Amino acid sequence: MDADAAPAAVGEPDDAAQREKVVAEQALAVAAAWSPPGAPQSWWLTAAALTAVARDDVLRALAASLPPDRLPALLVVAALSRQAALRPDTALARYFPRPGGTQPADDGGFPVAVAAFARQEREALAALCAGHRYQMNEVARCLDVLPVLNGIAARDRRPLALVDLGTGAGLALHLDRFAYTYRLAGGAALTCGDPGATVQLDCAVHGVAPDVPQRVPPILARIGVDVEPHDLADPDTYGWLAACVPPEAGAVTRFAAAAAITRSDGARAVRGDLLDVLEDAVAGLPEEATVCLLDTYVHVFLPPAQLARFDALLERLSRTRTIEWISVDPLVPLGPDADSTVQGLPVPDGWVEHNRAGGVFGVIGHVSLRDGRRTGRVVGRAHPSAAWLEWLPAR
Repeated sequence: MDADAAPAAVGEPDDAAQREKVVAEQALAVAAAWSPPGAPQSWWLTAAALTAVARDDVLRALAASLPPDRLPALLVVAALSRQAALRPDTALARYFPRPGGTQPADDGGFPVAVAAFARQEREALAALCAGHRYQMNEVARCLDVLPVLNGIAARDRRPLALVDLGTGAGLALHLDRFAYTYRLAGGAALTCGDPGATVQLDCAVHGVAPDVPQRVPPILARIGVDVEPHDLADPDTYGWLAACVPPEAGAVTRFAAAAAITRSDGARAVRGDLLDVLEDAVAGLPEEATVCLLDTYVHVFLPPAQLARFDALLERLSRTRTIEWISVDPLVPLGPDADSTVQGLPVPDGWVEHNRAGGVFGVIGHVSLRDGRRTGRVVGRAHPSAAWLEWLPAR
């Protein structure tokens, strides 16, 4: 048993209560991002599952027993999804969508079903949380990255070499195999890629229209870096990663289709801490390609000391070749006290206050490094599952 899961000793109840309070607040904050006014009906289960972690005694206590750096609320929701898939005969399982299917309706019975499931499967849920980390491989975040890559390719006129930091299952490395639709205000749309692609990504656009190409810029090389790259051919690995996807019909369908592409095409992955292996990974890329580092919801989990080491590493790498760093990360530190970006870039007025009020979003930043010199700016922000994208005017 983990120390965090051990029975409370004398003097610890207040600490346990405080941990439960914190995880409940975190769960409700993410639930709010999935239940804003006008939210699609298919989002209801994601919001309801997170709310259950905050409200149900068993689930809240389980989340509070986990180390904070393992994203307890999200980890517990993933465990619920995975265990429900392993127990398809239960009342809870019928609420979770299947790839290619529709979203099961909210018939009002979910709170009772999840409470009963939590008590019946308490030990199994605890074991899943103890043996796994939460990692959402949300392929829709490629919508946030594509316009930045297009701008880089248009300026440099060279093919791209993609380095996916914290690659996980490596889905983003195949972004040139997806179809993209950006729905603008007024009904117009910008599209990119093969309309018949098996992975169809779309989002609503707020603000100005992003610079979307007709075709994804040519990719000459692609490589992933992760402390534990995931093998999608392994059924248990696939099942856990699928469980980390929000239980929303579109999200689970996207994941299944993108995973099929990754299994068939593959991409080289380097195992190790990115601070230790990135230099060698970049050195092995073709000289004629522009190096583009992709970071989607990875650097937000690095402590300040590691962020500083990463900055120093990029400065050193840029003395031999140009480095382009695209980040899609929430404001840091995680939570209502967040006030800065992982790239150290200023954000527009109101964004810090929006985050403080529970508006969870990822900041899209682009930093270029040449000869040790750094330039960059925030280009937009997006919903964690890229349901919407707010693009900023070019300066």
